[in-house]
Amino acid sequence: MSHALIVLRHSKSDWSADYGGSDLERPLAKRGRKAARAAGRFLAATEVPDSVICSPALRAKATLALASEARDWVWSVRESGALYDEGVEGLLGEVRREPESTRLLMVVGHEPTCSEAVRFLIGGGVIRMPTAALARIDLLVDEWGEVGAGTGVLSWLVVPRVIWA
Repeated sequence: MSHALIVLRHSKSDWSADYGGSDLERPLAKRGRKAARAAGRFLAATEVPDSVICSPALRAKATLALASEARDWVWSVRESGALYDEGVEGLLGEVRREPESTRLLMVVGHEPTCSEAVRFLIGGGVIRMPTAALARIDLLVDEWGEVGAGTGVLSWLVVPRVIWA
């Protein structure tokens, strides 16, 4: 069974919004909402993930919700604080726990973790994921638990500005 991972960095957040001061509650900016929908349209035209792991931050959950509007998606969504505050190791820990029935997994997270995770999985290189960027990594593993350094190949990296309609 082949495995693939899509990494989606949350869309542009609104630093000027009144969100009570908690970073977890910072909302998306208008441009971020537009980019999230563009990312969703791109995903709808390619492959839809079987399962999603999302950061508990409002901006990550809103990015996922807006992206899913592009298609009537039915998927399992697991929220994990590890995607918010545990860096690459937290993200990898969650990916490694994914059930084997999942073929295409998507994680929705933050910087610098998204760029660092893609770089780690493909064995190096210069990767920069701006807000709402999507990267697909085809994994050269038989099980999610085997995901590690250099176990993937970057299939594509897409920035929403390129696909805005």
